[in-house]
Amino acid sequence: MEKILEIQKMIEESNPEPIAQAISEALTDGIASKDILDAMISSMGVIGDKFSEGELFIPEMLMAAKAMSVGVEVLKPLLMVNGSGGLGTCIIGTVEGDLHDIGKNLVAMMIESAGFTIVDLGVDVPTSKWLEAIREHNDVKLIACSALLTTTMPALQETIHAIKNCEKNGFRIIVGGASLSQQYADKIGADGFAEDAGGAAAKALELVKLN
Repeated sequence: MEKILEIQKMIEESNPEPIAQAISEALTDGIASKDILDAMISSMGVIGDKFSEGELFIPEMLMAAKAMSVGVEVLKPLLMVNGSGGLGTCIIGTVEGDLHDIGKNLVAMMIESAGFTIVDLGVDVPTSKWLEAIREHNDVKLIACSALLTTTMPALQETIHAIKNCEKNGFRIIVGGASLSQQYADKIGADGFAEDAGGAAAKALELVKLN
């Protein structure tokens, strides 16, 4: 338990330098890789909450993501999702009609740091392009849809509906943006919702673990 708390503290204090050694020692002590990953996911949730409340800012959040990334690299050989060395592919973009990308870019960076391969579709992405990307890429574990404007909420709903009814499955869908809420995410059938980049990384890991 002491090692787990030590690892969590490194993430929550945005300190990536010693985390690989700490995780290696925890594994040597017999702590399961799943328990270590769960602890790191919990800490990324703390980071997301602190960011939302203005207690830390983007540089600290990115360093926390770096610590998470280092930790995931150590755990990858033990996690081995579907025989690969990573956590799978995340397809991310901003839905049709919305040209905002700053938040989306930050979320992509955070999710990539957590151990995913990112396929960034950019902004103003029509439903057909989402479906094409799903067909073209293997090991898709996560779809991340951003919608900042209230006027693009119908486009988001249409996109989610089409993705959930496409021929491929085995992935989860996360949504985010200033106009959205957990209630709306539930209404349109998304698997998860995040208010900010820190929360998105933690939710991404949580969803893929449950998949």
